[in-house]
Amino acid sequence: MKKDGVTNAILSMTVLSIVAIGVISFFVYEKRWIGLVFIVLGLLNLAVLRLFGRSVASVWPDIVFGIIDNGLMVIGALIGADFAGVIGAIVGSSAANAITDGYAGIFEGWVAEYLRKRHIEEKRTAVSTALGKMAGCFFGAGVALVVVWTILAL
Repeated sequence: MKKDGVTNAILSMTVLSIVAIGVISFFVYEKRWIGLVFIVLGLLNLAVLRLFGRSVASVWPDIVFGIIDNGLMVIGALIGADFAGVIGAIVGSSAANAITDGYAGIFEGWVAEYLRKRHIEEKRTAVSTALGKMAGCFFGAGVALVVVWTILAL
């Protein structure tokens, strides 16, 4: 079986998703720690990526995409929640996600071009793209939550 195949990507994502849901469920009401928990989950994704023999540099475009995407989505959710509660959080995060997907795509493409110019392999596979984007999303949300709930103390 191919190491970077779809089956391995689905299995990896399923296991990591179950772990993430379990860990997040435990810390969900711990505002002080949840941002750091997200960052650790991002690092866990990168550790699994290394088990597949991929370098972190090879998935930088996906990580950058996820950081921008989820980091700004968290901010949209918080602003929406402040204005209109749960429905505001849903609308705010959905709108922010749609907008940031476009902007994140710009930077994802730019980073991919930058890596290719420097002869750093960034060839996309099911495993590398899935784990890279998931790691980036955890990092983006984690940093946003640390800033909002710890540094800014909101």
